[in-house]
Amino acid sequence: MYRFIHSSDLHLGKGFGNFEGDLPGRLREARHAVLAKLAEQARRSGADTILLAGDTFDSETPAAHVRRQALAEMKHHDTIRWVILPGNHDSLQAAQLWTALGSEAPENVTLAVEAQPLQLAPDVMLLPAPCTTRRPGRDLTEWMDGQSSSPETIRIGLAHGAVQSFSENASFADIIAPDRAGRAGLDYLALGDWHGALEIDPRTRYSGAPEPDRFKHERPGEALLVNIAGPGAVPQVTTFPTQSFSWHTLNLHLLSGEDAVTSLGDVLPDSRERRQTLLRLVVSGHCRLNDRTRLATAIASATPDFAFVDFDDSGLFTDCEADDLDMIDRGGALREAANALLAEASDHTRSAAERDIARAALTRLFSYAQEVGS
Repeated sequence: MYRFIHSSDLHLGKGFGNFEGDLPGRLREARHAVLAKLAEQARRSGADTILLAGDTFDSETPAAHVRRQALAEMKHHDTIRWVILPGNHDSLQAAQLWTALGSEAPENVTLAVEAQPLQLAPDVMLLPAPCTTRRPGRDLTEWMDGQSSSPETIRIGLAHGAVQSFSENASFADIIAPDRAGRAGLDYLALGDWHGALEIDPRTRYSGAPEPDRFKHERPGEALLVNIAGPGAVPQVTTFPTQSFSWHTLNLHLLSGEDAVTSLGDVLPDSRERRQTLLRLVVSGHCRLNDRTRLATAIASATPDFAFVDFDDSGLFTDCEADDLDMIDRGGALREAANALLAEASDHTRSAAERDIARAALTRLFSYAQEVGS
């Protein structure tokens, strides 16, 4: 039996410039911490090899400290062999990066920079397909078909790129043949590029990113423990968690008259989990003006508990009646302004954007009136 860890898309050094404060630094540190988590799982499981299927680094020019500290962490786990494959973000076109890695890598780190067999263990052959450029324009795994080996050899492929339409940045020419494992007689094909764990067939899998970096994939960050009993045996694959941060999208659909604040509380994660959660909250449906104001206040109150909150209420429509406007004012300039905004928000001869602006202004006016009156 041969046992190993399959991971990919660590994207070490990712900037996260779309966030503020200390969050970008925390997210970068979480990516570095994945290395120790992979090593710990390898030790617990009796695996002595970790395959990184591309995009170990987020760019072709990672900062020296990102590169050196990653290698130092791998060296610390010196009983484990790390195999690093160039991906599309850190392709071989980055000659300076791979030259530096070649001179700095410790003995337990192997750089899979050539399309030629690597011996992982007696009767275990690795067939890597390093990305030559960001968009190579061809199936880099094709060479595996013609690489012969003895019948007693376990054959493992390692590649980075798209199978069918699963890539996030690929042209048709870059697509890896979905039946490559069968064509090349591979016992397992370890893939990187798609950030969510995905099984193409029993011998072909994407590990997914061990630390999420967007709201696109609902699966948590994880990696794969792969057991192959022998040549021709179907691999036994189990997932294990690796993430520090959760990127979670919550869809909250409200009905008019429903208590929006109570409904919000029912779907939010436990308070202890919030510090490590990036939340995208999408609210849709209908609610009364007072409920909308209370909902906005509740979300603003909960936001500091989270690492990040993105609140989207563009699909939430405000049902407003005369008694709602009475809570702003029964007459005078404020009531006239409220009447005018309600008319604009309900005027379907106006554009959707104009109606949204009027609804938002009416909600703000209501909130202001409540603050002044309290």
